[in-house]
Amino acid sequence: MAAEALAPNAPAWLTARPIAHRALHDSARGVIENTPSAVEAAMARGYAIEVDIQLSADGEAMVFHDDTLERLTLAEGPAKALTAAELKAVELRGTTDRMMTLGDLLARVGGRVALIIELKSSFDGDTAVARRAVEVLAGYGGPAALMSFDADLVAAARTLAPHIPRGITMEHLYDDPEWEILSADTKHAWGNLLHLPRTRPDFIAHYVKELPSAAVDRVRSETWLPLLTWTVRTAEDRAVAARHADQVIFEGFLP
Repeated sequence: MAAEALAPNAPAWLTARPIAHRALHDSARGVIENTPSAVEAAMARGYAIEVDIQLSADGEAMVFHDDTLERLTLAEGPAKALTAAELKAVELRGTTDRMMTLGDLLARVGGRVALIIELKSSFDGDTAVARRAVEVLAGYGGPAALMSFDADLVAAARTLAPHIPRGITMEHLYDDPEWEILSADTKHAWGNLLHLPRTRPDFIAHYVKELPSAAVDRVRSETWLPLLTWTVRTAEDRAVAARHADQVIFEGFLP
């Protein structure tokens, strides 16, 4: 695919600073992922911030990673079963912080650092989380990008808000049991970036353990697409990232 066909609009801020994975969290210090305290810690050091969002029962974009509540909160069951008000009232383990909406996050950050917002998916064709993210971001003047593992959500973001930088989060093999929800054909297509004519991402975010990637190298040899890599945790990860990526999505250390 020719570079002009993708027409990437990834700005320089996308790769300018290391990106704190789920913000700069440290559970040993009571700073839990995707919380206000983790966001404040990342901003204090000038890092860009990656967060996850998913929809509440009443359609609000909530900053939370897991499908279910047990790992990080004192509640149980699917996160999507509760309303935004109910989720904001849930106690998180090991902190006095509470769950944020995307709007809460934007108000807190206020454009001070870049945000990379991952759209979580059930891989069922529902693009409502992309629509809500675009609605909330409409009034935001700070640097922000959307990304997702789900090509349908990236394509939806392209249609809904082509001016917002968008990325595809990806692996090559998708061999973890969590990916059993995907068909073999989908794994092959996503691992080889066969969706590019439809999604037209402005950047790629690739699993560090599967770099270098022949598919990514091929695309980057033909187009200008920045490469982020996740989740960089070890010295080995950092060495791989330094050789193959433009910026890291990191946790567990300070770059």
